[in-house]
Amino acid sequence: MAGKGMVFVARFFHYSQCMSDPEKSFFVHLVSDATGATLQGLARACLVQFDDIKPIERPWHLIRTIEQVDMVLSGVADEPGPVFMSLLDKELRAHMREGCRRLKIPCIPVLDPIMKGLSEYLGVEGTAIPGLQYQVNEAYFERIDALDYAMHHDDGQHLDGLEDADVILVGVSRTSKTPTSIYLANRGIKTGNIPLVPKVDVDPSFFTLQKPLYVGLTESPVRLLERRKTRLSSDDNAAAYRGNSYLCEDEIDGELKSARKLFSSHGWPVIDVTRRSIEETATEIVMLLQRKKHSKTKALI
Repeated sequence: MAGKGMVFVARFFHYSQCMSDPEKSFFVHLVSDATGATLQGLARACLVQFDDIKPIERPWHLIRTIEQVDMVLSGVADEPGPVFMSLLDKELRAHMREGCRRLKIPCIPVLDPIMKGLSEYLGVEGTAIPGLQYQVNEAYFERIDALDYAMHHDDGQHLDGLEDADVILVGVSRTSKTPTSIYLANRGIKTGNIPLVPKVDVDPSFFTLQKPLYVGLTESPVRLLERRKTRLSSDDNAAAYRGNSYLCEDEIDGELKSARKLFSSHGWPVIDVTRRSIEETATEIVMLLQRKKHSKTKALI
């Protein structure tokens, strides 16, 4: 009995300590019947809107039985905090809601408004089968193929085959070409990128391919210098760059102006990544790609 009492005191002290931080700390339980990636994204999109909070995530993934729900509820009882739920099975949902009601903990079924809206519009009920978005189908293999393509055509390693790309990113060093390519690949978009390196010429024919959407990436000189310095601080070959134009402010400014001139000469859309996340940059590229496809479709009608 004494042992259980000590455990309770320790848990209470931990919880009280969290709640006394300058930022309000609290537990958030993410309960999903699949991998939880969708749920985590939705929860974070909401939580980030509140100032001075520090949510401590407790993920509960692949929850598909009553016994597993009881395990989750035990965890919620030990570390009280709101529950974000994306369970599709009606029995499991009801059991989770009732358990949270007894614990006086809010239980938020995040997919309900979306599923209800779709059902009303389509006039049919959803199948409520967990994990359907992760099934191994044609779209899955397209993503794998796109990822392989992005890795093979990263940083100008292989220019042959660029004619098969959906998107080609062009920019000077450290303008987020590689991470943006990988992010787009995860959405099934074949992306190659061409680095613009001083005194290294690229065959002009690679800038005039018909199928791909070309996008120029640029950045402020100050931010670009910071990123290059950060890169070199963790680069084993950093000494090879020091004292050359890679970290020269005037040279960087010249690189960016030269890149802008190239983008303008081809009429490419340009995205300034200075204050953008990879996700925001990729989303704008997806929109540009959709517009290109839409304009092609209209031209055929």
